[in-house]
Amino acid sequence: MSLTADAIVVGAGVMGGSIAFELAKLGLLVVVVDKKGAPGHGSTSASSAIIRFNYSTREGVATSWEAKHCWELWSEHLGYGDEYGLASFQQTGMIVLDTPVTPRERAIALFEQVGVTYEEWDAAALRARIPGIDARAYWPPKRIDDDAFFRGADHELGGLFMPDAGFVNDPQLAAQNLITAAQRLGATLVLNRTVTKIIQRDERIAGVELSNGEEIESPVVINAAGPWSGRINRMAGVGEEFTIGVRPLRQEVHYVQAPPDFNADGALGPSIADLDLGTYIRAAAGDKMMVGGTEPECDPLDWIEDPDESNPSVTASCFERQVMRAARRLSTLGVPNTPKGVAGVYDVSDDWQPIYDRTDLAGFYVAIGTSGNQFKNAPLVGRFLATLVESVEAGHDHDEEPLHYVGEHTGNDINLGAFSRKRQFNANTTGNVMG
Repeated sequence: MSLTADAIVVGAGVMGGSIAFELAKLGLLVVVVDKKGAPGHGSTSASSAIIRFNYSTREGVATSWEAKHCWELWSEHLGYGDEYGLASFQQTGMIVLDTPVTPRERAIALFEQVGVTYEEWDAAALRARIPGIDARAYWPPKRIDDDAFFRGADHELGGLFMPDAGFVNDPQLAAQNLITAAQRLGATLVLNRTVTKIIQRDERIAGVELSNGEEIESPVVINAAGPWSGRINRMAGVGEEFTIGVRPLRQEVHYVQAPPDFNADGALGPSIADLDLGTYIRAAAGDKMMVGGTEPECDPLDWIEDPDESNPSVTASCFERQVMRAARRLSTLGVPNTPKGVAGVYDVSDDWQPIYDRTDLAGFYVAIGTSGNQFKNAPLVGRFLATLVESVEAGHDHDEEPLHYVGEHTGNDINLGAFSRKRQFNANTTGNVMG
């Protein structure tokens, strides 16, 4: 069987689902292809799905603030109810602890430009609002086998609190919701198929060939393949013009029992971005807690060549490292003997900022470098790519005159040139999952 489409989306994660949905809303016939057996089974399933607004660029802050309103109104955003159920946004708030790489003043300036609500907390406020928290500063993060890890601190820290932050309860379900919404508008989902060739004719995209030999014809292909995106780019012969590269990074997120005083009066405790110790914490269902890392310089990064060869199981060494750091911050958090969690592969750009752009190959677009810090922006990513495809295919030169998107909910103008494949390296990036 051969298919013909107006656009092909490679990847059925939360990004690919959002892109397919927004393209289908334009009236395009969309085909989504994924090597997995269901939507959201790649890096989306390993996401902590935190909704926050602290980024190092105005465009990053504006995108996340607009996207938050989409998550709050998820059924309205989708325009339907899903038989699988709907993912939901849990508003818990989030505190970003002060460090030299997360200066509060810079974040506040961006928040005020965009309209993000915030509170400034000192050490006393931290202790009052989060029972059992250690408000001492330990910067920089240290290995847990370093004697300095257990040394005391001579001063305290505060942080920047975002009361409107939170998390999406089921990232995989969110991807399924978007795919279902796209299918209701006529999109076709092709699962258990790997893209083996990008077909080109007359110096532009003509479609893809799949692992079963089937070809899908289309004048537009969007690469939203997550950690496999570099492989798809190489098939298409694009990337030489990119000033920002992407590569796969193996990551782990762990589950532990939350301290008994963390969730107060039936309300989930706030997320904690603790770059001071090199970890982050997020509440989870069933009085559990998720613990992830923020790529501190003292820890080696697990870059991999082939995402298919990545170890799918959590490791005792990473579990102990990340959970012990969390336990240093929350004095009543226990460190279990048996590791539990999820391991996945992220698609990481050189400056931890995404690339949403056209390429030098006509008809070939990318939504890449998204893993770790872009799940929250997925509702907007679809709209960004729909804006790009509609305008560029009509003849607009996005490289010379970057397109803009105006938020439906916030009215903020977002310059899509900030996500260009040819942008300058972001000197203000934290160099980790925080972007």
